Amino acid sequence: MDKKELAEFLRRRRETLRPHDVGLVEGPRRRTRGLRREEVASLAGMSTDYYARLEQQRAPQPSVQMATALARALRLTLDERDHLFGLIGHNAPARFHRSEHVSPTLMRVLDRLDDSPALVLTDMADTLAMNPLATALLGDQTRHTGLARSAYYRWFMDPAERLVYPEEDHPHHGRAQAARLRVALTAGSDKPRAALILAELQQHSPEFVRLWELQEVAQRYDESKTIVHPELGRIDVDGQVLFTENRAQTLVVLTTRPGTESHSKLELLSVIGHQQLTP
Repeated sequence: MDKKELAEFLRRRRETLRPHDVGLVEGPRRRTRGLRREEVASLAGMSTDYYARLEQQRAPQPSVQMATALARALRLTLDERDHLFGLIGHNAPARFHRSEHVSPTLMRVLDRLDDSPALVLTDMADTLAMNPLATALLGDQTRHTGLARSAYYRWFMDPAERLVYPEEDHPHHGRAQAARLRVALTAGSDKPRAALILAELQQHSPEFVRLWELQEVAQRYDESKTIVHPELGRIDVDGQVLFTENRAQTLVVLTTRPGTESHSKLELLSVIGHQQLTP
């Protein structure tokens, strides 16, 4: 770990970003050039004290997960990300089809979406990033680990995953997850992991086995769906997607139709966030 070069690199990268580059409000009395340390720390999900010690050459070596979070927070390109990993003393993630590094293009769009829920998914249905409104609507989908990172796996193995959708829609969602997993198995970015998920589901989920036998294949994200929020109830949304060039990552934007009850509920959710409406 090259503490001196790492500290300089972090500081320089922080100074090149403006608040609007990462979806923050700049404010009229701002004197800091670029982002503040606490802003980078918040974006990376770490304490301000730890980030400050990185810039002061006093911190222990960040983990791979923390390095990935720093690269995302500072909106690094792949070249810059690899340089950051090298300074920290880790091998940079391989640059093949699949990547945990969110496309800078998708992140720029995500940063500017504050009135619509939006999230970045991989072709394995891992959620890499969510804006605050998406987290308020769907819950934090980035918290999962292991095979459960994939929504394909969670749908059939975690009953809590189904609470987000009306019960009458469950058969449709189950078929969609099985059909999308089939695409990932034959043309995806992480075929070994897709095969492992397939094996686990075939062993533990009779429902999945029945749907898998339908031999359905589909990659399209549903254009319209109903979300069940624990406080606000049913919210009808339309989905629009933006793919990276290699289609390994997808930005999903959820919108509601103006003038509808769902639109009013989403506006309310953007105000209350994670606050509970009832005792």
